[in-house]
Amino acid sequence: MNLIEISAVKALEMMDKGELTSEIYVQAFLDRIKKREPLVGAWTFIEPELALKQARLADKRRVNKKGGVLNGLPIGIKDIIDTKDMPTENGSLFHKGRQPIEDAHLIKLLRDAGAIIMGKCVTTEFALSAPGKTKNPNDLECTPGGSSSGSAAAVCDNMVPLAIGSQTGGSVLRPASYTGILGLKPTFGTISRSGMSAISQRLDHPGIYANTPDDIKLVASVILSYDAKDLDMDSNYIFKNQAISNPSPKFAFIKGPVWSFGDKDMQEEIEKFIANFPMEIETIELGNDFKEAAKTHEIIMNGSISRSLLDYYNTDKSKLHPFTVNRIEAGIPVSAKDYIDALENAKKMKQTLTNVFKKFDAIITPAAPGQAPRDLMNTGSAIFNGYWTMMGVPAISLPLLVGKEGLPIGVQVITSWYKEAELIDISNLIIEKIKKKLAEIYISASLKLTNILSFYNIPIFFMKDN
Repeated sequence: MNLIEISAVKALEMMDKGELTSEIYVQAFLDRIKKREPLVGAWTFIEPELALKQARLADKRRVNKKGGVLNGLPIGIKDIIDTKDMPTENGSLFHKGRQPIEDAHLIKLLRDAGAIIMGKCVTTEFALSAPGKTKNPNDLECTPGGSSSGSAAAVCDNMVPLAIGSQTGGSVLRPASYTGILGLKPTFGTISRSGMSAISQRLDHPGIYANTPDDIKLVASVILSYDAKDLDMDSNYIFKNQAISNPSPKFAFIKGPVWSFGDKDMQEEIEKFIANFPMEIETIELGNDFKEAAKTHEIIMNGSISRSLLDYYNTDKSKLHPFTVNRIEAGIPVSAKDYIDALENAKKMKQTLTNVFKKFDAIITPAAPGQAPRDLMNTGSAIFNGYWTMMGVPAISLPLLVGKEGLPIGVQVITSWYKEAELIDISNLIIEKIKKKLAEIYISASLKLTNILSFYNIPIFFMKDN
């Protein structure tokens, strides 16, 4: 058994049975990092002895019948999230060597649950679009996406079973799509952003990467938790591990207002996927309210960026990446009227979407324009994610499509607000149905199933030991 390929849930079961220790488990990932990190570049900080020290403490807790639901599991953290024992540099020269004095709220929750904070993963500068050093493990000439590039690449390359990223445009879903893993962006305001570098108070969402829906759920059960310091959180929300409310969910396929920005191979693959979808699905349009959805998100995001980062720009813009400078300058002309009008437009879209969810349990839509660009200076486009981020709905990327060069393309699945537990269960249901039907689809298309399974982590669904 290759320890770095088993699910986090399976690893916990083995630890509870005394078949595995956290120290041995963590060491397996450290060995992988030592071998692959020079090629992939997923980490900004990794200290093996610090990771192993945490693992030994987790093993002691388990012996003493203590420890939380993540006890002994290693997790990577995007380097915009404060950690008191590791630098948090936000991908910027402005914060080179910055050492927080306390953990971010979500880090405290992870530690209280027994998680091993493995290290800090590469982020683009201030979680925008300036590319970092990270490469796509599936093809080192391709981008892993941005801005959660290191977090996604680390999970994809089996350097760690779990990781935390964030999304303001498409920075959880797009890297998940490009690298062929699962990425969850939950409902806005369900994970605290206290201790996380801010881009947009209105749009920022922390998110979770893993290789199976159940691993996603495990982490979600810990960090989707109220924090009074984050004023956008709902104190009444509780993450519930509940069953799907509708055992035969109805799906809506939505191309969306930016369909024309999709690559031809993506469009063909997702349409073929929908044509063979193993459950009830209907193709619908969002209507005129969503006609300017991408532009509306852009106005809110650009206006927020200039507000959040203008001090750095005014202090010494030569220390910022040119991409960051461009993003700040794009937001400076956004007026208060522009910003407020965009917020009002978003409210109209939210009402339209509310009506969609009265008829459908989930939406299926592209997670990215196509496969990862073969360009390390281009983190890709978030155009298929941004307006959904603006809606604040929970969304997950599932690696179910293959692009023209054999690289993964994700399918974005979305449910109504505060239904992330149901979204995860629906994802499991889709996977279970596809286990039975996807093989027939691709074999009938004269493609080799073994190639599809072995490529973009479909072994997660078909063969992974859960």
